[in-house]
Amino acid sequence: MTVKKINMADTRLTEAEITAAVEVLRSGLLRQGPQVAAFEKAFAEFTGAKFAVASSSGTSALHLAYLTFLKPGDEVLVPAFTFFATASAVILAGGKPVFCDVDPETYTLDVADAARKITPRTRALGPVHLFGNAAAVKQVRDLAAKHNLKIVWDAAQAHGTRYGGGDIGGLGDFVCYSFYPTKNLFVGEGGMTLTDSAAAAELMKLYRSHGQGQKYKHTLVGYNYRMTDVEGAIGLAQMTRLPEMLAARRKNGAALTAALSRIDGLALQRVEENSDHSFHQYCFTVDPQRFGMDRDALRDRLQQAGVMSGVHYPLGLHEQPVFQDLYGEISLPVTEDLRSRIMAIPVHHGLSEEDVAAVIAAIKGAQG
Repeated sequence: MTVKKINMADTRLTEAEITAAVEVLRSGLLRQGPQVAAFEKAFAEFTGAKFAVASSSGTSALHLAYLTFLKPGDEVLVPAFTFFATASAVILAGGKPVFCDVDPETYTLDVADAARKITPRTRALGPVHLFGNAAAVKQVRDLAAKHNLKIVWDAAQAHGTRYGGGDIGGLGDFVCYSFYPTKNLFVGEGGMTLTDSAAAAELMKLYRSHGQGQKYKHTLVGYNYRMTDVEGAIGLAQMTRLPEMLAARRKNGAALTAALSRIDGLALQRVEENSDHSFHQYCFTVDPQRFGMDRDALRDRLQQAGVMSGVHYPLGLHEQPVFQDLYGEISLPVTEDLRSRIMAIPVHHGLSEEDVAAVIAAIKGAQG
């Protein structure tokens, strides 16, 4: 019998998005141009941000933010339980990432641990809205204000995440997004940095295009971080269905939570207080003693049932070989526990109610 496969993401474009891309291809105006500018405007309006600067990836979006203020040797406090770029962007800008542990329930930056690691060289905080769950916004802001630190919010996975009634894109100082195919809004490759500073926005625009304010006139050494108009057109078209995709993710997330919260041995990611999760990923940890099998065994059972799953992330940043070579070995117990027990299951906008029911049934059936 053929088992239906339920994937972790739906990266299909609509006819409208394909048409928008084809129109740009037919025009011959492929480089960054009016479609990117329109996408920037639409995304800023959606999030409530003052300024938006599109770029070639989520990594470049972070790098551009740090380039506006970091000096060589400046330290940035970042969570260790996140994707590599959260830290590598700091290094690319000449800074040093300082790895902090995370809250065991929300998986986001442990602000108390970050506070203990502040030194005279600390220049910024780099919290992550992980899997679409808002970081501890008030505590992060309070810590930044107390020590006069910048905040670079990593929102690569948090399109549509809300906090305190507003979109997290309007938080300032910098909010950085990725439009990689698995994200809530996707164009192929691409990124966006939102800011409340006109000066920072102009500086990032210089950095993303070889420091060139006028053609062949370069005022600083920059990069080629431009988004193409093909990607801008896809992003602009996809903005029209982003609310629909977010609603589907939240509906699926709510159904999963209602069912899985009753299963002994599974601990679901706790949604940060006063926020609204956007469910880029749906994650939980597995207690082998109470559930009856470990995370990896459960993943095998789900795969047999046609349900794909993922592990985000199998190593903490402080355990990555390159960072151990650069900064030595440290212990972050919460991160190390999470990475050994966490798993992600499908929650994306392309799932039907039957798909969600099948995911739940496969998890329940794994114990039987």
